[in-house]
Amino acid sequence: MSTVQREVDRIVSAALEEDAPWGDLTSETLIPADASATAALVSREPGVLSGIEVFAAAFRLVDPAIQVERLAADGELFAAGDVLARVHGPARGILTAERVALNLLQRMSGVATLTAAYVAAVDGTGARIVDTRKTTPGLRSLERQAVRDGGGRNHRRSLSDAIMAKDNHLAVLTAGGVDLAAALRSARERMPHTAHLEVEIDRLDQLDAVLAGGADTIMLDNFGLDDLREGVRRIDGRATVEASGGVNLDTVAAIAATGVDVISVGALTHSARALDLGLDVEIALGGLEGPVAPSGGMPV
Repeated sequence: MSTVQREVDRIVSAALEEDAPWGDLTSETLIPADASATAALVSREPGVLSGIEVFAAAFRLVDPAIQVERLAADGELFAAGDVLARVHGPARGILTAERVALNLLQRMSGVATLTAAYVAAVDGTGARIVDTRKTTPGLRSLERQAVRDGGGRNHRRSLSDAIMAKDNHLAVLTAGGVDLAAALRSARERMPHTAHLEVEIDRLDQLDAVLAGGADTIMLDNFGLDDLREGVRRIDGRATVEASGGVNLDTVAAIAATGVDVISVGALTHSARALDLGLDVEIALGGLEGPVAPSGGMPV
């Protein structure tokens, strides 16, 4: 089993445990044990798919006899009404897994769809759209994948992955009278040679010290367009320039046009709306078939 699959199984197992801690009382009392079902995963609106393997894992972990036929791949665009997958197998297991499967798929596809809109908005500028650590607790791995499926890039995964001195770190340093450039040079001497040093600033007058400290990336936080252009000019290729703050679909193209290298967007993961995807089920019971009301839409 790959590392990615282990992580997916861990997250999905926790979600299933939350949703059915002592089993699915409804399915176990209403649905005969020998009932089988087929179900179609249908989009109710257009978007970008993300999480089809997570969707499949929910059914596999409930009952390995359930089979998921994938009709679309992560990163693919789909239209309203498209059938994205079909699910076959024991009806009880399908009904038990469907809500967790849909919740995660809807969430991930919402993130991918929003990311794709940001990526399209900066097309041709050379700026990269990246995520942040403003993720749903416990779902960071899935949401980071969704950003990639939408055409975006990932920022650092965790506090352990890079040195990133933000405004509060700088406030602590300056309150103690520490010279910022010297502090950054000292940090670089102690950090692993494979690590990255990023510093966030909110004023242009901080720039010289950060450059002198040897930052690899400088984040210009909540800068106006003129100050962004000036920051790019003064940095002049000596560090990667990241813009953050005040970024939305109405402003991102103008921010990209200032010449920044990276635009970090917390909204990709903290404000994405879950897409409306549904699972339409028909159950075969003892040779008799009857439709079951479609499920889907927003989680219930």
